[in-house]
Amino acid sequence: MTHRLRPFLIRSAVALTAALPLLVQAHGTDAAHAHGGMQSLVAGIVHPFTGADHLLAMFSVGLWSGLCLARRWLAPLVFVALLVLGALTASSSSLLLGLQEPLIAASVLALGLLVALRWSWPPAAVAALVGLFAWSHGLAHGQELGGAPLALLGMAAGTALLHGAGLILGAWLRARHRWAPRVLGGSIALTGLALTVGTLA
Repeated sequence: MTHRLRPFLIRSAVALTAALPLLVQAHGTDAAHAHGGMQSLVAGIVHPFTGADHLLAMFSVGLWSGLCLARRWLAPLVFVALLVLGALTASSSSLLLGLQEPLIAASVLALGLLVALRWSWPPAAVAALVGLFAWSHGLAHGQELGGAPLALLGMAAGTALLHGAGLILGAWLRARHRWAPRVLGGSIALTGLALTVGTLA
């Protein structure tokens, strides 16, 4: 990769992150109403990309993992597993239903700060924090997708794609740039703060 291309990619990533708060926080229910296996699967894959809060949280899990964590795949694996569990229990679990939206917003804030500060946590703490956030995201997704199996499978795949994109970027930035992770993480954290205030207002 040429020296001219690298700054362009970094600036593009920063610009994209800065623009993400402008996305409408609309969580569609297309998967719940989709007819046919392929439609349901595709709707599930697309679903994590339809809300800025979900997209930023899932991307940040990968970014933090690639940037700071020794076990890079731990957080993404825990997130996907607890996301699916939360989605499967969405219709029967009331433990976090009243807190899911504040927790989802807080996940964006917390993960953005972890990226910006480049904090590396012990594996158990990583699993606990990411698992809690993933379950809250899963509860919301499960309600929106209506529990359709192929939609949930697609949701897991879409989430893994976001994790993978963040992980690749984080691993690339790890030894190359000090300021870019701070800008990315700070932008994500500010978005999470705005979302958190919005849920509490």
